[in-house]
Amino acid sequence: MTGRPGRVLLPPPLRGPLGWGALPAALLVALLGMLYAGDSEPGTVDARVSAAAEGGGPWWRKAALAVDFLGEPAGAAVLVGAAVTGCLLLRWPRAAVLAVTGAGLAVAATTLLKPWVGRTIHGDDNLSYPSGHTAFLTAFALTAALLVAGRLGLGRTAGTALVLGAALAAGAAMGWAQVALGAHYPTDVLGGWCTASAVTPAAARLVDRVADAGRARPSRRRVTPGA
Repeated sequence: MTGRPGRVLLPPPLRGPLGWGALPAALLVALLGMLYAGDSEPGTVDARVSAAAEGGGPWWRKAALAVDFLGEPAGAAVLVGAAVTGCLLLRWPRAAVLAVTGAGLAVAATTLLKPWVGRTIHGDDNLSYPSGHTAFLTAFALTAALLVAGRLGLGRTAGTALVLGAALAAGAAMGWAQVALGAHYPTDVLGGWCTASAVTPAAARLVDRVADAGRARPSRRRVTPGA
């Protein structure tokens, strides 16, 4: 899991921007959760955005279903499996660990939050906040962008722009699909995006710490008396 020396997942120039950005993201997840707790109807903004997103024809629906598939278990497994394979071929095992844990923790967080918030859509059995599909694809894109930024050695500005741009693009695509298909309210999508934005950088930092600790431990030699 250690990888090559210096091949960190969360480069030092990006720790500040992504770390500070995770705080307001987490706060927004909590705020929206409290605002819509136990609700089963769209808010005013939800209704307006949903009306615009659901106005496409059959081709738009097919596109939405294609994007939605990427957040389903089979589609997610394909994406994560391809990412893990690529990381291992590049001999970067800690990146392979993040490819699994980054998206996995983001989805786990949404799964834990849903019953706590209790917001539903299309019936009491369909917990909707925050969107797990949106959290998954956002976390996956954020992870991929982090790895690219690290390998290219991008600085603070370029690296942050790449990571945030990838997260926004993925979140917007999956968010549109979820709203267009009527699976989530727009605020569910925002909550899923913010969940991934808060969890994924923390997961990268955690994997780095564990990997670096594992590399340092064998290097400590035992000194025996009289040696």
